[in-house]
Amino acid sequence: MKKNVLILCTGNSCRSIIAEALLNARLSDCLNAFSSGVAASGRVNPNAKKILQENHIWRDDYHSKKLETVIDVDYDLVVTVCGNAQETCPVFPGATEVIHVGFEDPDGLEYAAFKETYQQIESQLIPTIKDKLC
Repeated sequence: MKKNVLILCTGNSCRSIIAEALLNARLSDCLNAFSSGVAASGRVNPNAKKILQENHIWRDDYHSKKLETVIDVDYDLVVTVCGNAQETCPVFPGATEVIHVGFEDPDGLEYAAFKETYQQIESQLIPTIKDKLC
């Protein structure tokens, strides 16, 4: 049975969307990834979408989501990817493990910053999640 993981950040427009897509692309045999923002922006940053499209892992159902829309899923793991989300992360029911793996926010920066964020998530977060859930 696949595990469920939630990637949580502030705006759910860059880091958490990239992480959701990477996890769904690389670890789809063992998990379902979701993402959300504690203060969702309601939009996906165009550069985040571009990096995912270039790597052929963009799906049209990826969008910025408020926490209330994904809170009812039973998660095996919640990962905060920014300090604000780590500080404001809600309590999840049951024995849901919450960990923090932080990344700098590329929002407002040049496209190169999104490439770097993508590579960092791929090299740091994917192995961490794989070790915990797969």
